[in-house]
Amino acid sequence: MQTAPQTTDELYEALRENDRRPYGRTRTVTAEELAEAAELFGEPVPLIHALLELQEAYTYGSEPRKSPVVFARLLNLFDEQPGVFDDRLRHQLFWRFKWVANALRSLPEVPLASLRQWQTEMRDRYEKAGLELQPYYGQAYQLAAHVGEDTALAYELWAGRTRSRLSDCEACETCERALYHLAAGDDERALRAWEPVLAGKESCQEEPARSVSYALLPLVRAGRTDEVRRLHLAGYRGCRRNPSMAGEIGRHLEFCALTGNEARGLELLAENRTLFDEVDSPLSLLDLLTGVEVLLARVEALGHGELPTAGFPGRSWTVASLRAEVRRRADDLAARFDARNGTTAHTDRRRTRLDRTPLLESLELTLRPRTLADVAPATAPAAPEPAEALPESPAELIKRARELDEQGHPDAHACWARLRTLTADPDYVHPDDPEAGPPARLRADLLEEEATLAERKDAHADAAALYEEAAGLYEDAELAGHAVIARASAVLAGAQAVPPQAEAGDAERAVPAGAGAEGADPQARTAAQVAVFSEAHAELVRLHEQTPGIAPYLQARLLRLRVSAHGLRLQASGDSEHVAPVLAEVELLFDFATRHGLTGQIAAARLLRATTHGMAGDLPTALAEADGLVEVLRTDGPAWHLPRALSLRGKIQLGLGDAEAAYASLSEGVRLAAEWPAESVDTPTLHGELAQACMGLGRTDEALRHLTRSAELELRAGTRFDAFCTYSNAAQLSLDLGRIDDCIALLDSLLLEPDVVDGELDDRLVAQLRLTRARALRTGDDLKAATAEFVALAAESAGWDDDPGSHAMIAAETAILLGEAGEFTKAREVVDQALAAHARDPRYELVSNALRELARLRAQQHGPEGLTDARAFLDDAGRVADAARTVGFKAHGRSLDTALAYEHGRINAYAGAYDEALAALDKALGLLGEPGEDPHLAAEWAECVRLAGVVEGVYLERTAPALARIEAAADRLTSLGHSEEAESLTGLAERLRDGE
Repeated sequence: MQTAPQTTDELYEALRENDRRPYGRTRTVTAEELAEAAELFGEPVPLIHALLELQEAYTYGSEPRKSPVVFARLLNLFDEQPGVFDDRLRHQLFWRFKWVANALRSLPEVPLASLRQWQTEMRDRYEKAGLELQPYYGQAYQLAAHVGEDTALAYELWAGRTRSRLSDCEACETCERALYHLAAGDDERALRAWEPVLAGKESCQEEPARSVSYALLPLVRAGRTDEVRRLHLAGYRGCRRNPSMAGEIGRHLEFCALTGNEARGLELLAENRTLFDEVDSPLSLLDLLTGVEVLLARVEALGHGELPTAGFPGRSWTVASLRAEVRRRADDLAARFDARNGTTAHTDRRRTRLDRTPLLESLELTLRPRTLADVAPATAPAAPEPAEALPESPAELIKRARELDEQGHPDAHACWARLRTLTADPDYVHPDDPEAGPPARLRADLLEEEATLAERKDAHADAAALYEEAAGLYEDAELAGHAVIARASAVLAGAQAVPPQAEAGDAERAVPAGAGAEGADPQARTAAQVAVFSEAHAELVRLHEQTPGIAPYLQARLLRLRVSAHGLRLQASGDSEHVAPVLAEVELLFDFATRHGLTGQIAAARLLRATTHGMAGDLPTALAEADGLVEVLRTDGPAWHLPRALSLRGKIQLGLGDAEAAYASLSEGVRLAAEWPAESVDTPTLHGELAQACMGLGRTDEALRHLTRSAELELRAGTRFDAFCTYSNAAQLSLDLGRIDDCIALLDSLLLEPDVVDGELDDRLVAQLRLTRARALRTGDDLKAATAEFVALAAESAGWDDDPGSHAMIAAETAILLGEAGEFTKAREVVDQALAAHARDPRYELVSNALRELARLRAQQHGPEGLTDARAFLDDAGRVADAARTVGFKAHGRSLDTALAYEHGRINAYAGAYDEALAALDKALGLLGEPGEDPHLAAEWAECVRLAGVVEGVYLERTAPALARIEAAADRLTSLGHSEEAESLTGLAERLRDGE
């Protein structure tokens, strides 16, 4: 709180603002400051409100020791001045007797006699106030269940009584009934009792998240795995990072441990690491720690006790060390509760949880299933597995590596990886063998291999430097042919190190439009790239001409580099004039490889030929070439080229609209790719293209699996930016498909990745992930969390001077959410930011939509009092429409002017200005014109007529003209075949005739 409120009005506003904050230290500290400020006014009512807010912050911030102290002050105020407590305040006071009972029960230092004394106090107060005693018996049952004695009798005394106004909500009582049956070992009856809560028919602040956490294991035991997966994702999101729901989080960790999701459990533990320090409730902490111990014990039993994990602050932890510490603390807490209660209930319950064995070997919970190996500390990528065992002796290994490399065989990478490991050993001795050559040559070979791997990660500048270093070593070893290939490779890598033109692909979808453009002129950037690749090709030709007589396989590589240079130029320019030079170079490579029997380069030439025809837009020719290549590779090989050829054919078939054929090609490609190292056949791309084919066939679930598989393979290969782009696409697809929980769970997992947390990943890509998550939260009706994320993104994107359009988009969406929450002052500030950004990089339709929606919300929520502000929003929307009209902008649906006229009609109707509303709607109908055959236009036209008919016939009470309007419109729609739209108008006409 920056400044203390100076008036009671300011105090109440500050209390309302604090109430919108999530529970936690910030809200609690602010509540403490507001309570102190309320004291200074010397008035009881503001102080009561401030103390109620403070007690709520303590209760749901997991600080049970402080909650009873605040309540004591409230009770004293009530005893001293009962008249200042109106019905609502009095209700809250008596409701919170239960909060105090819960708080005292969670503190083992509070004697059992004191707990019973408080219950007696509650009963006496309720009886004196003439209140029903069902809430008192509810607390008596909860104490009996906590202690573990006389539970059945206490349950009957509570459950058999009629509910009262002060009873716990139905969802909470349902949970207590279900837990009673669960404790008795009756899963089936417990799940039946929980049904309305799990189905979303009953809810409150803690429910259904609390019930879900308890129901997870019974649901698994009942075989309801699809349901438990959905409930875990939604239920966990309802309690994540919430100190007052630490026990629920512990049960989600236990669930992960017992269903083969240990890696996810560790991920969730890391996300909630602050709870180790924030949870001040010993009972909640015991519940959390027991769940943590179940998880850690399972991970350790699987042989991963040395994995690092999140734990208590102040030191680093491994799974094994944290488990020992958790066990010590949890055992102590259980013993303290049992000593206070005089039973062994808590130790027994804890032992029952720890003794459970896994219920399932594996249960896929998210779109990103991971194993414990995936969460191990990052190490160098594992060496690819060769098809045959590698030779033991260095000399034989060097010989094998070079033979395979000459063929272009993927297993060469495994040989080089093994040699890199051997030569890194200080005791390595280079073989004295003429075929092995000098150590300098081997160093050059390894540098060239390292450069190749760098190029696969698009680290072209690094690759160029490595190639140059290798070239120098080859020259020292008097290997001119190898030196020229390394130098030529450096030329082409250096050309690609120039920042590339933005392509319409995954990265563009993943990063907000305009991000990273830096104001460069696209045409100038393209021209510069064309020049760079042209110069690179000329240099490659020069190197080729200056080095005659080199081995055929090296000459073929040089020719292939020349093809690549021209191909990259074509890719950059898209100019048809650049097609023929590529094909000419391809024919040189093909003829040369055919003369010398270089089967790998023959296949490469045909692959490049098909690719070039595809880039030129000649898809039928490209497909014919790809078909021929696939058949040749099937019969004659080399087999490792077949997955790439099938990938290309599938891509071409997708371009031709034949998703079925593409699916067959790409599925075969994925199957065959499994026989080779993933990086050598580009398996991630195969999965990504197969996902597109699946979408074309309507196989959305399969598409999601292939997208996430592609992303995970990219992560393992170290291409993290590409991986996160692919994951972003998967998240957007899951959102488009309505799989909200899947979308949010996937994004939550990604946003916990170390390079995201540490700010190492591209900030715009992270922003896109967060934006998709915020949209998913909004779609899932978690408006509070969605608004908080949008507000944060709007603040961050305000600094994107190179991309004002994206800021306009984010700010516009943020303003709408603020308007939905009734925060129109903030909404006005944020939409003004959107307008300012729009002035620099126009987003006509998006900004106009936001302004019109804000106008609607203002008028709808505030009626006549909100009309002035609503019209101000529409005035801004009018200026946006004027500017759009001036530049010839065309909206995707109805015109901005039409939409604006309709909104004027709607807000005036909300505000009771019915003549103005009707005039605006008539204008909108005029702008819309006749409905025609377009169903979307017909639906908009019908809605406009409907609203005009309501305004005219109901509010202005001009029934006859309203009926004439509506019936004529219904007849017109019927004649055009829009029967559904006509029926809605016919129904309205009937109601008007009946005088409804």
